[in-house]
Amino acid sequence: QLQFVESGGGFVQPGGSLRLSCAASGSIFASYNMGWYRQAPGKQRELVAVVSRGSVSDYADSVKGRFAISRDNAKNTVYLQMNSLKAEDTAVYYCNADSGYGSITYFIARVSWGQGTQVTVSS
Repeated sequence: QLQFVESGGGFVQPGGSLRLSCAASGSIFASYNMGWYRQAPGKQRELVAVVSRGSVSDYADSVKGRFAISRDNAKNTVYLQMNSLKAEDTAVYYCNADSGYGSITYFIARVSWGQGTQVTVSS
């Protein structure tokens, strides 16, 4: 059973960058598609980026061109590079895993949620 520990969040000004990390425990990390979600106060959790088992990435329209997801199977870690950050990117960010098709459209979180990492974008 996978477990996740997210890190790398913080406070950044609009236009800035952050790199989030999600370390997964468990020997079957490479067999899962991985995704990054975010949840802003008072809003539903939103899937923003997916990287498939084969390292093909897919993004929600709200972050396309600004965020980049990647994975390192040797380290059981998935990353989210966030550039050109906006105030509306403020949220708690979580990672999760899926064993399906590895796209934004079909990704379904299958594992218990970690504690997340807070990203705050403000001037």
